[in-house]
Amino acid sequence: MEQRPHYDCPCLEHCPLHYAMSLIGGKWKVQILCALNTGGSLRYNALKKRVGGVSNTVLADALRELEQGGLVRRAEYLEVPVRVEYAITAEGKTLIPILEQLSDWAEQHMKQEEHA
Repeated sequence: MEQRPHYDCPCLEHCPLHYAMSLIGGKWKVQILCALNTGGSLRYNALKKRVGGVSNTVLADALRELEQGGLVRRAEYLEVPVRVEYAITAEGKTLIPILEQLSDWAEQHMKQEEHA
């Protein structure tokens, strides 16, 4: 397999993989994206239940970072009480096939480790 030059990231001034990981890296961001992809627009508490095990502070920070990166949309509805929903953006949806490929790779790797 021919290796593309941009995979030698240490020699690049702006590493594309570093950029990607700055957007989706961390313990909970991928789970949040997957939950929003399968669950559609979700309110904060519903999303927290879907992700499971994440603290309020970490979830709020991750959602804010995903929103700043253009991967999640926050919609606030001026009702009493105020309703806030989160949804994956079209840009975020472009990551789903990549995450599915990564999941397939990990599943294969896990099977190999089990048989080693």
